[in-house]
Amino acid sequence: MSESPPGEQEEPLRLLADGMLGRLAKWLRLLGYDTAYENDAPDHELARRARAEGRVLLTRDRELAARPGLRALLIQAETLEEQVREVQDALGPPPGTPLSRCPVCNGDLKPVAPSELVGQLPPYVLRTQRQFRRCPDCGRVYWRGTHIESMRRQMDRFFERMP
Repeated sequence: MSESPPGEQEEPLRLLADGMLGRLAKWLRLLGYDTAYENDAPDHELARRARAEGRVLLTRDRELAARPGLRALLIQAETLEEQVREVQDALGPPPGTPLSRCPVCNGDLKPVAPSELVGQLPPYVLRTQRQFRRCPDCGRVYWRGTHIESMRRQMDRFFERMP
């Protein structure tokens, strides 16, 4: 990865994934990494945004990763599990708590009372769940549904090491 100039203060870890890494961006968010995603931005716009927002650019584009003055990580792995390991090996563990960011828009999820969700969620969900979180950016509501165990198993696979 390209390094920051010596003496520069350490910024909180923030990532920007390019259009080839949408699936990786979603899972990095679920793991607790602040990960913006640009699906169709041209290279110059990705570089500008990464610099302006103090983000590390994640890309599979060698030319883009090599641009001077850009903090970038060239993702070389082909599988999602290997890509997540590449990010963790280069940048460290997620700075945030797993399942604390919106997997769709990267918003920081906030607790919300069930009483505030009446009429917005199916009555069964409101009867069977007690803890909800809402994304302040896109408004999506999350709770620990039946899919949570499969998501946790996938997260565990990200950090398994081959012998």
